[in-house]
Amino acid sequence: MRQRAFEKLVNNLEDLTKQYRMLLDCVRKEKEFLIEADIPNLNENNILKEQILMRIRSLDGLRVNYATELAGIVGADIAHPRLLEIAQRLGGPEADRLRTIHSTLELITNRLVQLNKENATYAESGLKVVGSAMDNLKETLMGQKSYQKKGGYKTGPDKSGHFVSKEA
Repeated sequence: MRQRAFEKLVNNLEDLTKQYRMLLDCVRKEKEFLIEADIPNLNENNILKEQILMRIRSLDGLRVNYATELAGIVGADIAHPRLLEIAQRLGGPEADRLRTIHSTLELITNRLVQLNKENATYAESGLKVVGSAMDNLKETLMGQKSYQKKGGYKTGPDKSGHFVSKEA
């Protein structure tokens, strides 16, 4: 029974690791697409990222169940099962395997957090540039009202580069 519970948990963790690696690859591509401002590929990549995240959520729910089951068998905390605690109670090569998987998952998730922060910075920067460009275009097209010498209004752009006609 213990061996079966251990194998279910390890198989689940290996599947989870594969999904996290796919997510890491997806986030790396997202960074490239953000830098290149490649919107069509960015959209496709985001759809793939959402699909991977759904699989990860599903696998993570199973992981909790399998870890709880194994924790109960080895006498670890079943309310909050921790891989390292389970590994400590297991001992031997099984413990080493759990520790290896745990460290791999920790490395991948730390890298994901770092890349996500960078991507957020790129996205925010891109949005600021687009917002500024739109404001600039709006000011140019709408024109500014300013007083002339005789108290009348003069409408038109106050920036260089005047449009000859606004008609399409």
